Amino acid sequence: MEQERSHKNFSTTTANAAQQSSKIISTATGHTLTTVQQTNNSSVVVWGTNLESGVGKGKITNVVRKMYDLPRYQSSVILGLLLSDGWTIYSSSTRKSGVDESKLNARLGFKQSLDKFYYFFSVFNDLAHYCSSFPYLNTGKRNNTITYALVFQTRALPCLTKYHQLFYVNGKKIVPKDIYNLLDPVVLTHWICGDGVAKTGGLGLCTDSYSIEEVVKLVNVLIIRYRFICKIREIRKNQYRIFISEKSLGSLRNIVLPYIDKSMLYKIDHLIIKN
Repeated sequence: MEQERSHKNFSTTTANAAQQSSKIISTATGHTLTTVQQTNNSSVVVWGTNLESGVGKGKITNVVRKMYDLPRYQSSVILGLLLSDGWTIYSSSTRKSGVDESKLNARLGFKQSLDKFYYFFSVFNDLAHYCSSFPYLNTGKRNNTITYALVFQTRALPCLTKYHQLFYVNGKKIVPKDIYNLLDPVVLTHWICGDGVAKTGGLGLCTDSYSIEEVVKLVNVLIIRYRFICKIREIRKNQYRIFISEKSLGSLRNIVLPYIDKSMLYKIDHLIIKN
């Protein structure tokens, strides 16, 4: 993907469990001896697997802000969130009338009801490197009932702005033109976690907010790239949802199992047919 740079495929870092040894080093005067802790061993890790949390790090400079980037896995997580329940918005501090949007930075937001607690925090852990604060509790009211949800937002970063430009046109969320290549197994996993609904005879995907043309584009990816048996259903006037047949749930499970939080497997496991 675009953000995957060849020179960042691997990075060498000091292993947390590396053995430490002490050496006696003479100062320039040759009189004072100083004990220095020196690392003997290091580990080679895949770029993006050892990102530390950004929570509590405080403000960052513009130079540091521009240094942030997204490894492939985190990029796919964000794409899956944006295809479903996630959103991006320009930072309130940079959202000024008449300002060239190319100079603005976007932040990612994600919200889930409390019953999705485990999935929500698995996503937060994946993206905590890009956040400056912990999630917070959000209260609302629906049908005269008080509701509770968890929300987190990232910092406003240039590396996230490209996703805003990919998914939004004139403030409306769209399906990206290159969705066939973008919709990898990790993206698929988070799309299902956000929009998937267990149904009699299969799995529904709540694509209500997309146009019929965009829904057709999505279902074509599922049929052509993943060989799923799918159909489109009109649930209301000009609102369409994708339905994946129970005959494809076994294949779907095998694809998403390495990436899905166990708390969300119920969306797939309810009707798996063993061939």
